[in-house]
Amino acid sequence: MKNELSIIEFPSIGEPELGYISVADVEKNIPFEIKRAFWSYYTPHHVIRGKHAHRDLIQVLVAVAGIISVRTEDRNGNKSEFQLDSPRKGLYIPARFWHTMEFSHNAVLLSLASQSYSEQDYIRNYEDFKAGND
Repeated sequence: MKNELSIIEFPSIGEPELGYISVADVEKNIPFEIKRAFWSYYTPHHVIRGKHAHRDLIQVLVAVAGIISVRTEDRNGNKSEFQLDSPRKGLYIPARFWHTMEFSHNAVLLSLASQSYSEQDYIRNYEDFKAGND
């Protein structure tokens, strides 16, 4: 899983009458130590978020509410699109994948990250990303 995009299925515990929980567990389904968690919300559906890659940071994205479309691209031009439409599903994004996100109304995105925030880790220029100038 180290350098490949993949969907992680989180277990669902509960029942319809009481509700459910899902668990992200470093020991079982998150393949890295979580150093930072953050969430994005109240994002208008016409706004495209992301527009960057990371040099070293690895992350798992989870739509804990709503639907989030995630588009990715590697340096070889391989593109993928994922619909995060359940809090039971996470997208594992390795380092050096360009990604963008579009939110449905009232969507909430949780990001579990392998590193603390560092502006130096971001590749924000698409042409630099494609050329490997980072």
